[in-house]
Amino acid sequence: MIRHGAVIFCAVVLTGISAKAADQSQIGAGNARAQQIGSGSPLVQSAVDLLEQNAKRIDDAQLRAVTLDSFLNPNTCIRHRANVTDAIKNQIIASLTTQNLVNPADAAAITGGLKAGIFPPVIGDATSCPMLPLTFKATPGSNFGGHHSYPGGLAVHESFNDQSSINFADTYRGEYGSLGQQHLPVAKGAQQNGDVRIDQDVILAAPIWHDWAKMMVFQWNADGTEFTELNFGGFGTNDNFGAAGDSRTGGHHIISIAETMARGLPPLLVITQASAHSAPSLGNEFKVVNWLRAAAIMAQVDPVAKGYLVVDGSGHLRLPPLAALGAGVNLLAAGQTNLLIEYQIHNLSDSDFVNSIPAVTQVQVLLQQIAPSFGYDPADVARFNNFFRNVVLAYLSPERLMMLYDKNGLEEVVEEVSKLRRLHLI
Repeated sequence: MIRHGAVIFCAVVLTGISAKAADQSQIGAGNARAQQIGSGSPLVQSAVDLLEQNAKRIDDAQLRAVTLDSFLNPNTCIRHRANVTDAIKNQIIASLTTQNLVNPADAAAITGGLKAGIFPPVIGDATSCPMLPLTFKATPGSNFGGHHSYPGGLAVHESFNDQSSINFADTYRGEYGSLGQQHLPVAKGAQQNGDVRIDQDVILAAPIWHDWAKMMVFQWNADGTEFTELNFGGFGTNDNFGAAGDSRTGGHHIISIAETMARGLPPLLVITQASAHSAPSLGNEFKVVNWLRAAAIMAQVDPVAKGYLVVDGSGHLRLPPLAALGAGVNLLAAGQTNLLIEYQIHNLSDSDFVNSIPAVTQVQVLLQQIAPSFGYDPADVARFNNFFRNVVLAYLSPERLMMLYDKNGLEEVVEEVSKLRRLHLI
């Protein structure tokens, strides 16, 4: 994924594990094997269970139901793809291109081009109820070689982010929203309650929805690598309301926003979700605005009429004054941005990639080193990925193996992987 203002290239190319081009207009040939791996992992199952417990704590009955459905129901309908024919896809692509929300050159590496990148193959395409090609337990958390890039990595990534979101909200309440003597604020550490209002439903739901579209975008190839993701949501040059700026980001981010828009979820949830890859502060509002614009085109909704954006005095689309932001001061006219604390918290909660990307890149080197002692040749790409690399990472996690190696060396990693040999999993 691309996160701004730091650009992070997740993919690594190591001997024997470089991704090979596949026809991305067709459902991934390796999806079934990924399902076998992810569905057997206790780590993945525990992450799904944790997310289910958290989602059940959402107070709003409609948001709770639709959020649980989004990752627990393998037959859920993809709303933004319902009845979207090839002709409609062409119209959407034309709109994104005309509005400089996609750069056609960015699809050069994708077999299937822009259409495959913006509309990954799904089950029952163009019907009234298209369905996801991957289950939650089979889906990786990022592109091959990126964070959580193993079957079920999406569930592990989201469970970490959801817990981070809860913890950040509690800390904000305790540090800035707790009162002491004379009813003046004092710092109490993490607190579940305070005298400032943070929408807990959004805190719980946004991290679950943010990466939802990875169940379409990161399908598996037969050799155990993944589809290539299209970055869009900008052209890459003058994206900052016409000034220099680059708002391109991983397509999963925009496609997920399109889905919550198509399901009619409220602006607070949708804008918070859109803030995952960049908080709309410190000059980065244009990125979130462009991602909302692109998602609205895909969902075939008017973002202004639905309350996701407003038009400012200069004719630019901006974030709307939700909650009480519009009471008393026109922040946009004063040169400010309509910010809510939920946007910032969600952005902070999605920052585990800082550790998880190097964990994967480091551990891939270790696994290549030890693979022959377990009977696997890294040069045999399909066998190595499908029956060693992806299994080891899904059951043990790169983060755990990295921490074991950092403190105890390669022998500890070998012993940890040997657990899987004794269980006849590798």
